[in-house]
Amino acid sequence: MIGLIQRVIEAEVTVEGELAGHIGRGLVVLVAVQPADASHQVSRLVDRVLTYRVFCDASGRMNESLMQQGLELLAIPQFTLAADTRKGTRPSFTGAASPDKGREFFEMFLQQCRTRLPGVASGRFGADMRVSMVNDGPATFWLES
Repeated sequence: MIGLIQRVIEAEVTVEGELAGHIGRGLVVLVAVQPADASHQVSRLVDRVLTYRVFCDASGRMNESLMQQGLELLAIPQFTLAADTRKGTRPSFTGAASPDKGREFFEMFLQQCRTRLPGVASGRFGADMRVSMVNDGPATFWLES
């Protein structure tokens, strides 16, 4: 599984012109599932996203996590992160899991995040979404599990 996290001041996602999710300060995570991913990798990615130390402590060092600071998370399913871009000028999506597996694992990811963090919003799997965010830093990190 892939999780691209971005530290934000605020973020929101709309689907068909309607607000699907909004957060204040926290992280946006774009989530991709790959064909060989197993269910234990969902838990590992959840743990990494929630505990990755990308927020500044009192001395100004990136030393605290989303959970330590009690911030919010916006999760967006994004199969294009699994694209193979090594050849040509058009991406290949053979590196992405099937839609059924992608939906199942993304829902597992959301459920596990929501059991550990109160402020979790999300986009809608398979929908055409508009994501707006105000990056903080910017600070963007690629996580794999």
